[in-house]
Amino acid sequence: MRPPTQKQRKNATDAKTQKRENHADKTAKNPLKKTAKRRKKIKNTKFQDIIMKACFMGLGYIGLPTAIIAAKHGIKITGVDINAKVVEKTNAGELHIIEPGLGDLLKEVVASGMLHASTTPEVSDAYFMVVPTPFKGNHEPDVSYVEAATRAVLPLLKEGDLYVIESTSPVGTTEAMAKIIFSERPELEGKIFIAYCPERVLPGNVIYELVHNDRVIGGLTPESTDKAIEFYSQFVQGTLHKTNSRTAELCKLTENSSRDVQIAFANELSLICDKAGINVWELINLANKHPRVNILQPGCGVGGHCIAVDPYFITADFPAESKIIADARELNNYKSFWCAEKVKNTMLEFELKNHRKPTVAMMGLAFKPNIDDLRESPAKYITTKVMQSCNNADILVVEPNVKEHNVFKLTDYREAYDMADIVVFLTAHTPFKELPWRDDKVILDFCGIFKK
Repeated sequence: MRPPTQKQRKNATDAKTQKRENHADKTAKNPLKKTAKRRKKIKNTKFQDIIMKACFMGLGYIGLPTAIIAAKHGIKITGVDINAKVVEKTNAGELHIIEPGLGDLLKEVVASGMLHASTTPEVSDAYFMVVPTPFKGNHEPDVSYVEAATRAVLPLLKEGDLYVIESTSPVGTTEAMAKIIFSERPELEGKIFIAYCPERVLPGNVIYELVHNDRVIGGLTPESTDKAIEFYSQFVQGTLHKTNSRTAELCKLTENSSRDVQIAFANELSLICDKAGINVWELINLANKHPRVNILQPGCGVGGHCIAVDPYFITADFPAESKIIADARELNNYKSFWCAEKVKNTMLEFELKNHRKPTVAMMGLAFKPNIDDLRESPAKYITTKVMQSCNNADILVVEPNVKEHNVFKLTDYREAYDMADIVVFLTAHTPFKELPWRDDKVILDFCGIFKK
């Protein structure tokens, strides 16, 4: 046999090189097929061992949606709530709040085993405090729920864990919780990651906004910030902005205080227009034609657990420096009182004119359109005030997003509209906008249903 020529040897070498390159390309495309040894290692690894576990303390309007979204993106979630009924409903795949599309996602993640609820926390890799922060005294922030949730997870914390506060908090809360943690577990100091990360979502659009909105992430250390970003980047497509915990805490309060001030301006205009006999809706629409003017719409006050609450977290700690913020809060509270007085005066005028007490429909209890959340709701406040001084008048209470209420007897909105002499629109629910204007009724439109 003749020995291979130089050309044949070169062709053989080229063929081997090409084979190696093709193998490398395949390996790059599928790193799980690098070697048989690697495949064996992965095969022998338990699925649950390679999944991050997270514990959400609080299954309310923010905690539950965030837990569901995280579970949907491959994080194994334990959702904790002190309300046993909430836990039971969650584990049954039933949503205890109203949020479009969220119910289907809950059923999916519960059925897959990626989310389960409990009344007690479980060992995890990350812990999130998503509990209420109510008031105490004279609108002073109460972080006792955050502290209680923190103490509940204290025994479970271990080296490398992530601890995050999402609850609305006064400046310095994250540092205060860190002190509690390290006083009880000194061996963890410098070995766990602590951060503050507030949400930015609009009820009714939470699924989209939890994923696509930017977030501010403030750690006690740069390493903590990076660790928190590592977690949220698993499901957040918006930009994750780095800062420190104090700045992140104040940022959340600033965002909602800014909104409160802007709404206060619109509400103040509505008071002026009422006195001047001017249609406030037309006025604002015309003023907004200016290229650099964007006045918000007035309402019957401000509710919810953000805009109506967060400014107090600033004014409580910085009373001398927050005059505009405090005045805006006072004005928005006054608007609710003014609306209640307007209804009562209208009822009195009707009685004097018609020699009988009116039937009054209070349309809406939620603090904003198309949700079931009544927290800090000005509509609920106004309805309560009117009922307390109605002098046996017939008051029909309407809230289409709530099936029953432990205080108010609820009436169908169409029935209430037909029966009422005086119709008071408090919340701009979409079904209300389908109702026709009725000249035979006295209509008080505080939320812009008809904008007349």
